[in-house]
Amino acid sequence: MAVTWTVVQLERNASDDGVVVAHWRVSDSEEVGTGDDAVNHYGSSYGTTGFTPDVDADDFVAFDDITEEMAVGWVKESMGEEQVTSIEESIASQIAESKAPSVVAEVPW
Repeated sequence: MAVTWTVVQLERNASDDGVVVAHWRVSDSEEVGTGDDAVNHYGSSYGTTGFTPDVDADDFVAFDDITEEMAVGWVKESMGEEQVTSIEESIASQIAESKAPSVVAEVPW
């Protein structure tokens, strides 16, 4: 299991290329069993993070020079370590629930 952070889309100001919103997804999965009996348990979270770009700042990055690694870093920095950890723990809980559901939907016939 390895949590993966991705930025799936950026929104930017057309006038100055400053990023104003990052759409992100965090996911993880765990395969249990082998061959035809293998089951993939998956957890994910999706959200957006807003920014107020300062094109005059020394660390401003032109839109065409932004990498996904940079954008993910901005998202995590904006959230803070506590929220990042909470999201990752939520995904681990989704996987655990998938492996051992607390509610089972079925009929007895």
